[in-house]
Amino acid sequence: MVCRLFHLLAALLLLAALLLLAAPLRAQPTAQKPTSAEHVRQVSDFQRELNAEFTAPARSPLSAEARRNFAGLPFYPPDYAACVLARFVPDSLGPVFAMPTSTAKRPLYRKYGELQFELGGQPRRLLVYQSLDLLTNPAYRDYLFVPFTDRTNGHGSYGGGRYLDMRRGQIRGGQVVLDFNKAYNPSCAYAAGYDCPVPPPENRLTVAVEAGIRHDH
Repeated sequence: MVCRLFHLLAALLLLAALLLLAAPLRAQPTAQKPTSAEHVRQVSDFQRELNAEFTAPARSPLSAEARRNFAGLPFYPPDYAACVLARFVPDSLGPVFAMPTSTAKRPLYRKYGELQFELGGQPRRLLVYQSLDLLTNPAYRDYLFVPFTDRTNGHGSYGGGRYLDMRRGQIRGGQVVLDFNKAYNPSCAYAAGYDCPVPPPENRLTVAVEAGIRHDH
C-alpha cells in the first residue's frame, strides 16, 4: 500500500513539473497582424510622423529652402495586403561585416536573422541587420534594419531602394509584423552628403512593392 502511494505521489509530482515547464510555452505571446481599421490608423500615424520629421530642421534631410516649400511626401495608397506576418529565424552566428554605403564609409553591421513571409502569392525572404554603432546608444540598441529593393525602384519608388525599421521587441513568438506601407527612403534620395546603406543583393524582392513611400526618380 505504501509503495503504491509512493509511486502515485511521484507520478503526480512529475505531472506537475511537466505542466510547469509547458506553461510558459502555452503563454508565450505571438505577433498579431492588425485589423484593417487598426492598419489604416497605423499607416496614417506613420505618414504624419514622417512628414513632421521632414519639417524639423534638426531631423530633415531637406535644405531650408526645400523645407519652406515642403507640402508633404508622396505615398502609395495604403495596402493591407502589404502588411504581412513574417516568421523570424534568428542568426546568432552572423559575422560582423562592413556595409557598403553611398559613400566610402563602411559602417559595421551583422546579420541578425531572416524574415520568411508570403507576398504577391509567393514565398519571400529578407535579411535583418543590426548596427554595431547603434548598440552603444541606449535609445537605439534594440534597433534592427531591413534595407530592400524591389521592382518599383526607379519606376515609382527611389532607385536606390528603401528601408524598413524594426525593434527587437516586435519579434514575438518567433514572428513579426512586416509592413511595407512603412517603407521609407534613404536620406540620399533628398540630398547629397549622406552615408546611406546600399541594400544587399540578398534583399532584392522580385515583386513590385507598391506600398510605402513613393519617389519620382
